[in-house]
Amino acid sequence: MDALVDTVIFLGKFLYYFLESLVFKIIPKRRKNVAGEIVLITGAGSGLGRQLAMKFASHKATVVLWDINQESNMETCRLAKEKGDVKVFAYKCDCSNRQEVYRVADQVREEVGDVTILINNAGIVTGKPFLDIPDHVAERSFYVNAIAHFWTCKAFLPAMIKDNHGHLVCISSIAGLVGINGLSDYSASKFAAFGFAESLFLELNLLKKTKIKTTIVCPFFIKTGMFDGCTTKYPLILPLLEQDYVAQKIFNAILEDQVYLIIPKFAYVALLLKQIISPKMIIVLGEYLGVDTCMTSFKGKTIAPELPCDIERKHQ
Repeated sequence: MDALVDTVIFLGKFLYYFLESLVFKIIPKRRKNVAGEIVLITGAGSGLGRQLAMKFASHKATVVLWDINQESNMETCRLAKEKGDVKVFAYKCDCSNRQEVYRVADQVREEVGDVTILINNAGIVTGKPFLDIPDHVAERSFYVNAIAHFWTCKAFLPAMIKDNHGHLVCISSIAGLVGINGLSDYSASKFAAFGFAESLFLELNLLKKTKIKTTIVCPFFIKTGMFDGCTTKYPLILPLLEQDYVAQKIFNAILEDQVYLIIPKFAYVALLLKQIISPKMIIVLGEYLGVDTCMTSFKGKTIAPELPCDIERKHQ
């Protein structure tokens, strides 16, 4: 009898939310106002992070910028302040260093206040075959692209839970949903970031903290220095994405409390096919789309030598 009741309740809720999702496809959700929110963006010194900073500054949010490159971060700060009477704070922070993340987080809470929108955007790309990736670079990929998310969320989530108000944004990647040749460390770290964000979303739902929203973003390659030299075989189907276009999509998704955002829309079809076709068919599809060779001419950024934090981790 209990199983029957549970089934009826499940079907009722399932149908309700299915109809709700259809309605929102026709009538967009009401967008929230981010004026006065404290928005922290990691990797804000360039690319997507800088574009997102511009979007939030234009809507009167208080913007907190984190980047390991202080010079480029200050340039983002300058550009954001040009958007009008807006508060912008720039901090140098190496997101691969746990102690530094917690130290700068304490500084932000003291000087700015409790962060209400956290955007984990910082990322690095190696773009080399697996056996050519130095160990310290593979480790740094995980620390920056995934493990740093644990630290930033631990630093800022307690205040969100206390107030039942906030928004966690994870910038993952298509490579966090599908393995891509030449991106073994990057893809693995982005899978980890996606899994962490999704698990935390479900955990917060179980805690009834329904006013803390989650947005998980999985874009294809964006035209930034990170993916310089990457190619696409069929740009009409799987285009290299413009920074401002992706930033606007992410900004809209945050305002509408959208949980999943995958760009471009064709990727939804590819991901569906991945679940139902054979591995050999997946390889053929990848070859057709040029995914197997998209990293062949990759240039990207120069791999940095071991940092003090890399050497320190060796001895831990």
